[in-house]
Amino acid sequence: MSNAKVLERKVFYAGQKIFSEGDRGDRAYLIQEGTVEIVKNEAVLARLNKGEIFGEMALVDDQPRMATARAGSDVSVVIIGREAFREKLQKADPFIRGLLSIFVRNIRKLSQ
Repeated sequence: MSNAKVLERKVFYAGQKIFSEGDRGDRAYLIQEGTVEIVKNEAVLARLNKGEIFGEMALVDDQPRMATARAGSDVSVVIIGREAFREKLQKADPFIRGLLSIFVRNIRKLSQ
């Protein structure tokens, strides 16, 4: 029997909020189709496309979401839960895990 996990997929419609700034982050998202906008104070900070991941920072450091994510078009995503993310991170080289934590901390400081 395979221990592969079933990945949850979800569709958000253009303009729909995926998560809000300040929310607790318990999942990250991988874009399968469409675009996602990362927004803070009504300004679009980034437009993400197929193959890009967002929402991962809250999984790295257990801090609230730094910005709001909304569907820029109809978008299909694969949801990466906290446990699956942590399992992948645990398998990574300790140096890479450390770098990732430093990057996230620095990005959060820059955004304050």
